[in-house]
Amino acid sequence: MKGTRTEEEQEALALSQAELKKQSMQEVRRSLPIFPYREDLLAAIHEHQILVIEGETGSGKTTQIPQYLLEDGYTQGGMKIGCTQPRRVAAMSVAARVAQEMSVKLGNEVGYSIRFEDCTSERTVLKYMTDGMLLREFLTEPDLASYSVIIIDEAHERTLHTDILFGLIKDIARFRSDLKVLVASATLDTERFSCFFDDAPVFRIPGRRFPVDIFYTKAPEADYLEACVVSVLQIHVTQSPGDILVFLTGQEEIEACCELLQERCRRLGSKIAELLVLPIYANLPSDMQAKIFNPTPPGARKVVVATNIAETSLTIDGIIYVIDPGFCKQKSYNARTGMESLIVTPCSRASANQRAGRAGRVAAGKCFRLYTAWAFKHEMEESTVPEIQRTNLGNVVLLLKSLGINDLIHFDFMDPPPHETLVLALEQLYALGALNHLGELTKLGRRMAELPVDPMLSKMILASEQYKCSEEVLTIAAMLSVNNSIFYRPKDKVVHADNARMNFVVPGGDHLVLLNVLEIRYFYHTARLSKGGYKTVKHQQTVYVHPNSSLFEEQPRWLIYHELVFTTKEFMRQVCLLRLGWLLEVAPHYYKSKELEDSSSKKMPRKQGKTKEELG
Repeated sequence: MKGTRTEEEQEALALSQAELKKQSMQEVRRSLPIFPYREDLLAAIHEHQILVIEGETGSGKTTQIPQYLLEDGYTQGGMKIGCTQPRRVAAMSVAARVAQEMSVKLGNEVGYSIRFEDCTSERTVLKYMTDGMLLREFLTEPDLASYSVIIIDEAHERTLHTDILFGLIKDIARFRSDLKVLVASATLDTERFSCFFDDAPVFRIPGRRFPVDIFYTKAPEADYLEACVVSVLQIHVTQSPGDILVFLTGQEEIEACCELLQERCRRLGSKIAELLVLPIYANLPSDMQAKIFNPTPPGARKVVVATNIAETSLTIDGIIYVIDPGFCKQKSYNARTGMESLIVTPCSRASANQRAGRAGRVAAGKCFRLYTAWAFKHEMEESTVPEIQRTNLGNVVLLLKSLGINDLIHFDFMDPPPHETLVLALEQLYALGALNHLGELTKLGRRMAELPVDPMLSKMILASEQYKCSEEVLTIAAMLSVNNSIFYRPKDKVVHADNARMNFVVPGGDHLVLLNVLEIRYFYHTARLSKGGYKTVKHQQTVYVHPNSSLFEEQPRWLIYHELVFTTKEFMRQVCLLRLGWLLEVAPHYYKSKELEDSSSKKMPRKQGKTKEELG
């Protein structure tokens, strides 16, 4: 069907609409809290090599500072500006926004680099990336010679990779006087950052535009999930328009909360206005994640139920009310047993203040804390324990060794990790053959360091070369690296999801569910069936097969597992059956150790003449 406008009119109209969009974006840029400080900030960056920038989430520091530096000529001569983010979602969404503001195609002048996805080209001058990806770049470019500015953003999150970057970049800055280093953080810990970087000056950008009223409960809540649901409905019925943000700890809680809210809204029917309930967590499919950014329809109210991803990394427009039960999920690592636990713990006071700050972005807001004022003052820690003190360091130790940093005990950590965690990481790398008996990197270790995966997986990938199954093993390694988000299991379709999953089950175990291939070797993560159940070979720790596993009811004698996770029990995740003969073939130096002989000498023949099948 032909239009009524001429071609010239159509082109002119399309141009004016593009111009309008561009103008409105420039207006938004000018309205950000950082805009009046542009010249002062550039002058401070020019004067000082290292600058700590303190600004609330939403002040515009992540999107605007790299653009200001670009406009000021920091990318001349083909130099790049790098900006790190602790989370993948943030790196992608911020890069997309900046490309839009600069009217360029994402991947050209502005790009992002995250694990398994590189959206950059030789034209890229503004590069957003996860902190782990910048660490990988040290392997190919130890002095970061192609960068004129490095911005470590969201530094207050204190992720493992951010803490390692601090030490390395502080070292580089001492002999590369032309490199500018900006450490950007929300209003937490800035004095500590300044002190660590040889008393670097702090540049403060006022952030929260509107006041936030904070309310506490008179007594502790018995069931914070129920309290969240009741609070949302009370706000919806009694308060003026504005969207609600609820902080919960993980997928299970978020789905339960959404279900309860939808059910109660159905029961109330037309007595209340429409309430849109939208979840956001890491394993949610990306098309569903994007829904939280859609504008709220007139006459309705949006409630976003989120993990702490919405605390600092994502900015959701229109939030006026925040509900904070005061909990978060935190990873902790026991170096003695080699077990990682994901435990619900009270969040820190710093996190609680960050959450409250989400309410004061578009108008005066309110934050409802579902705990007492006494609990806030006396039961919560001042700030979160840095991840480096509560995680497995295998990958980091291998990376630092390959960068030529051999004295790990005296490496310049802002907060040094526990001694026994370092020792366990070194022991694990020795068992994998990445280090020799003197603690020096072997040829195999150097090759392992080049692969951006856990040392267990990198050894598996390199060993697959010998058995001619690299393609299959690479697929398994990729599947294991996406944190159990292969099978999406929504609460309202559990039976359908489980049936669909059963179609993938093949004999042999979970790794073969991920791919039907048998040559798998993570010899270090092994468990053996004894009278009292499964025990890990290394520490004789009692462990259990995860109920989701395809081997849950079979109980084979020997198992290999991808990870140990403590939820309600000590569960082995992603298990696969194996034979002892395979272990002896792959790592005789390790498995002839006392632990194994104690547990299997009576049952297993050790004569040299035995075949693999007989040993199995």
